[in-house]
Amino acid sequence: MTQADSPLPRSDKPRRGRPRTAPDASEARRKLIRTGLEHLTEKGYSSVGVDEILKAAGVPKGSFYHHFKGKAEFGLALIHAYNAYFLELLDRAFRNEARPPLDRLRDFTKEAEAGMARHGFRRGCLVGNLGQEMGALPDAFRAALTEVLEGWQARTAEVLRQAQQDGALDAGQDPEALAAFFWIGWEGAVLRAKLELSAEPLRSFATTYFNLLER
Repeated sequence: MTQADSPLPRSDKPRRGRPRTAPDASEARRKLIRTGLEHLTEKGYSSVGVDEILKAAGVPKGSFYHHFKGKAEFGLALIHAYNAYFLELLDRAFRNEARPPLDRLRDFTKEAEAGMARHGFRRGCLVGNLGQEMGALPDAFRAALTEVLEGWQARTAEVLRQAQQDGALDAGQDPEALAAFFWIGWEGAVLRAKLELSAEPLRSFATTYFNLLER
């Protein structure tokens, strides 16, 4: 139990008056996160300033600094928010037991492609975008991005292990290595799709990857 979850000591009296809304639940914070994700998935971290985010979100500067100490802390919050969104995307595909394991991974690639298409392939993966900029980013971003990618790989490796159990993937294959290879290749394909404004790099990588698995 965290300190915030702990009950009040008997000697403490509840505060009177209107309770404060938790900062994480505020509409201003949600607007900042949503707008930040939109801008950074399209333009990257280094080329987007706080003032641009504030203007697009319609949020005053004071509200920004109420929730975040600065741009670096805001960037870390965006990584966590993007990861939460992306894990839902992965789980929706990977936990669909009505589909064979390898088809679940295929379904993810198709849904991700559709997501990029909705924005004209101008928005990429936040994690991939930030990874490309790592030399200019705060050091704390490296550990956060690595942790996110490892989480995605772990989910992918589990799907590949299920494919082995079903006989769809050769028992001699290493699911962990294949999962790492998938994300190395997929992030590159997303970057290329954004560059070319086309789904072809995503489809090319997915086709080649699954051909290798099923050989």
